[in-house]
Amino acid sequence: MSEQLTGNCLIAQSGGPTSVINSSLAGAITEALNHEAIEEIYGGLNGILGILNENLIDLAAESQQSIRALRHTPGAALGTCRFKLKRPEDYARVIEVFEAHNIRYFFYAGGNDSQDTADKISKLARERGYELRVIGIPKTIDNDLVTTDHTPGYGSVIKYVASTVKEVACDNAGMGQHDLVQVIEVMGRSAGWIAAGAALAKRRDDPSGAPHLIYLPEVAFSPEKYIADVQRVLQKEKYCVVVVGEGLLDSDGNYISTDSTGSDAFGHSQLGGAGDYLRKLVEDNLKIKARSIKLGMAQRAAANCASAVDNDEAFLAGQAAVKAAINGETDKMVTLLRGEGESYVCETGLAPLSEIANGVKLLPENWINEDGVSMSYHFYKYALPLIQGEAAMPFENGVPVHAKLNCEKVQRHLSPHNFE
Repeated sequence: MSEQLTGNCLIAQSGGPTSVINSSLAGAITEALNHEAIEEIYGGLNGILGILNENLIDLAAESQQSIRALRHTPGAALGTCRFKLKRPEDYARVIEVFEAHNIRYFFYAGGNDSQDTADKISKLARERGYELRVIGIPKTIDNDLVTTDHTPGYGSVIKYVASTVKEVACDNAGMGQHDLVQVIEVMGRSAGWIAAGAALAKRRDDPSGAPHLIYLPEVAFSPEKYIADVQRVLQKEKYCVVVVGEGLLDSDGNYISTDSTGSDAFGHSQLGGAGDYLRKLVEDNLKIKARSIKLGMAQRAAANCASAVDNDEAFLAGQAAVKAAINGETDKMVTLLRGEGESYVCETGLAPLSEIANGVKLLPENWINEDGVSMSYHFYKYALPLIQGEAAMPFENGVPVHAKLNCEKVQRHLSPHNFE
């Protein structure tokens, strides 16, 4: 046990939400309430933007019922952002807010860019001699954070994607006459973990079933091969279900489709249209029926299809972050570690924020079959444990019940801050 550090804690969320990000928030709040060293528990509204604006709420003032309800509530209950800290005065402002509110523990739930932000804030605090413990809580449906076996949010998104593929396949089976192609576009900017998860829709007794073709960013896309792949499937099947990751790349490493709106604050291209691109290739080359659907935000917000394993591990990650900070750890992110035995067991670990920031974990090459459009046994062994069980979801009048925080504001101590 490290020397006790007494003060307040601040929890914030960043980047794209998941169906279980609030379970991590619930885990962090629940654990923080157990430690006398943590005097007040604050939440930053809209991620780093809330901190810059000194827009904090009192999480300890929320009812226990609301905290428990976070476990079955999608989206970011504290609000999120994709704002990038760029100017030295912005970083300095963050530390000023921490000093004004005696924030000694900072927990930031997010992906690659968020962990980079947390790392830089921690380093600045150290340079200024301000004692602060910073722990990242992993979050991304993309599952592309390095150093961790998997990330909270991934199990639930692939459970939803695989379920949707199965349902769409049932619809297509009743309509196709060797002339129907259904393209389903899923998220995944830099890696194909989500698209690969669609493979879990395949029945064990029907390995040739949907999804028939999966296109991943890790495999360079060839229009000619794609058309040949579709033709091969339709020779045997009445329909062809294609799953494509939004970050699909051509042989030159360029995205096959990008949005005209440009890039986000972190320089990432705005993706969109890979599904429509593949649909049009079929229509133009094969002159048959083709449809495309984009699952979009629905795939990351479907708490009604959340995995119980994923939900529990997200809560565990929030708890582990607080425990680590109380024990003197800082500049780390919580990781999920898989046991070595045949039965699936998950424990938590820690990895330096500097190793995680801006890194990307790709699908291992041997997890993709030689045909480039299907997954090997290694992937099924990896992914199946993550989608097990159904997270408890209360219903009222036939629809899910979600948490709504009261968001009692914390008094501001500083003058307004101007940022770009």
